Amino acid sequence: MKVKRLVAGAMIFASTVLLAACGSKSSSSDTFNRMEKDVISTMDNAHITDVVSGQAAVDTGDGLYRYKGKKLQAAVATKVVKPTNNGLTYTFNLRKTKWSNGDPVTAKDFVFAWRRATDPKTKSEYAYLFSGIKNADDITAGKKAPSTLGVKAEGNYKLVVTLDHPTPYFGTMMVNPVFFPLNQKTVEKYGKKFGTQSKYLVFNGPFKLTNWNGTGNSWDEVKNDSYWNAKQVKLKKIHVQVVKDSNTAANLYSTKKLDDAVLTGEIAKQHKNDKDYVGDKQGRTTYLDMNEDKVPDFKNTKLRQAVAMAINRKELAEKVIGDGSFGIPTITPENSGSNPKTGEDFAKDAAKESETVQKYDLKQAKKLWAEGLKEVGKTGEQVTLTTDDTDVAKKTGEYLQSALEQLPGMKVSISSVPFKTRIQRSLDGSAQFILSGWQGDFPDPISFLDLYSTGNTYNFSHWSNKQYDDLLKASKTTDANNETKRYDDLLKAQVLLSKEAPVATLYQTVQGHLRNPKLKGETFSPANMYNFVGAYMAK
Repeated sequence: MKVKRLVAGAMIFASTVLLAACGSKSSSSDTFNRMEKDVISTMDNAHITDVVSGQAAVDTGDGLYRYKGKKLQAAVATKVVKPTNNGLTYTFNLRKTKWSNGDPVTAKDFVFAWRRATDPKTKSEYAYLFSGIKNADDITAGKKAPSTLGVKAEGNYKLVVTLDHPTPYFGTMMVNPVFFPLNQKTVEKYGKKFGTQSKYLVFNGPFKLTNWNGTGNSWDEVKNDSYWNAKQVKLKKIHVQVVKDSNTAANLYSTKKLDDAVLTGEIAKQHKNDKDYVGDKQGRTTYLDMNEDKVPDFKNTKLRQAVAMAINRKELAEKVIGDGSFGIPTITPENSGSNPKTGEDFAKDAAKESETVQKYDLKQAKKLWAEGLKEVGKTGEQVTLTTDDTDVAKKTGEYLQSALEQLPGMKVSISSVPFKTRIQRSLDGSAQFILSGWQGDFPDPISFLDLYSTGNTYNFSHWSNKQYDDLLKASKTTDANNETKRYDDLLKAQVLLSKEAPVATLYQTVQGHLRNPKLKGETFSPANMYNFVGAYMAK
């Protein structure tokens, strides 16, 4: 999913306002006060593309499965099932549970949600995740009706899914909110308002979203007594406050207005040795997209490679980010998969060859840059780098500006904008260079590699390579049931992506936190989401 990413006077003012705003909140044995770095963009599951909205959806919704730590467990489904019919059919028996409005959660709610997400009229950014389910590709292409999707309800509590081809990671995808059920009555009642405020929603998860007006910098998640596993939900409320500045976050934690504060940069460095400091290694990478459509000269491979080699990832991670995040030469993060023969981590395996381009080598970068400029008939390039307006994004942008302007004739201006604006500019193709990031939708390399397949919604570089597309296709079709061949396809694709450099990979996130040690029972999943079922504040 998408990654959510001053003058001293402005920082002090922001701290004062937020301290006042949070002043009425205090920790108790049944309330957990946490922060996010940006606002919820939407609560319409078909359009959630960012980690903040995704976390809120996981807190307030439930799909077929849910992660408890690293283990995939049954949620609305009664058990984690194995496919039949040579990997093509999944049959899920469902629990008898309810929506927060009292309606039963049925198999028809899943059918409605999945058909809606694949319907081109919905324009779901995640419609491509349904690829592999029977007729999904034809539906998203407008060639078949959504009613032909390979999902059907057999009665109220049996869901049958038919695939076009075996999909080894199908089960892990079920934790993504786009696969959650939807209450059709609610969606149709509110129409365009659905997902825009808490009052236009109903919930089937452990918590209910309240006090969210669609734009506000705080919201609450209160225990949902209708949740099927409500007895395991110990927290009565999670209060969430948006805090973009790490200094403010640390202050709010020190004054006990937050039980969990996210720190970056210098503030993270200052607190790394605190007893309450925790580093959460995340399946998330940050990288620089080079939009070939907007800056046609960057169709030249040498220019792209020069950009990738001009950046000192280790220095960026340690001196600018400073929270334990580390430089990485692959868009796929560590812990996304492993070699079926050797057990070697996929990202580390790929790095052995990827580092030939995605590593700091300024001398070689300048050589490639000069050759590339000559080939396109230019003496220099001027680009605008679009970043989020958070503190860490701004500082990263400044670092990249300095690094890239070491290339003769390269001029970089920075446009720091709100998260929603950065996403919009990325999606509509108007941004030239973009500080982007991706958090895996499920723990498999394909979740990252698919981004740069031809025509993918999130291919912000607008790069296209037939060999790359063919490797991904083979991993999903002819080699899908052969673990070794599939791994080799994905490995070759990652190495090709790194060497062609439509993106310059930067770092894998280790998110720094100051976390109240009284919080117990919280887990962090391979899908990069926190699970608060079972969490509680010890007295």
